[in-house]
Amino acid sequence: MLKERNLVAVILLPLVTLGIYVLVWYYRINKEMAAFDRRRPQSPGTTLLAITLGAILIVPPILSVWNTVKRIAETQRVAGLPPTANPVVGLLIGLVGFYALYCQLELNKVTKHYGSPPQNTQVALAV
Repeated sequence: MLKERNLVAVILLPLVTLGIYVLVWYYRINKEMAAFDRRRPQSPGTTLLAITLGAILIVPPILSVWNTVKRIAETQRVAGLPPTANPVVGLLIGLVGFYALYCQLELNKVTKHYGSPPQNTQVALAV
């Protein structure tokens, strides 16, 4: 199940950890989305690799961010919510440094929809 994260922590922890938290957060949200809907195979390690080592080539991080926001929208859709996550908005917000905040805000909509089921519980998907 997806984890609801405090938005203030998503803003402040990267500052305190000199950016390390963003990498951990990025890996975890992609892993949680893969576990949430197992019909969409994805590798959280590959997405993390794209934004770290792939940054040398410029294009991989852009594609990774784009695809992650698309996965968030798909996660919202299969949860029975209107997909409000927009990859264009995610990229534009990422340019000013608030990508994690935007993504977590969109993911928290899904977690609020389901409430707080026990950890590792498979929830019923709407689609």
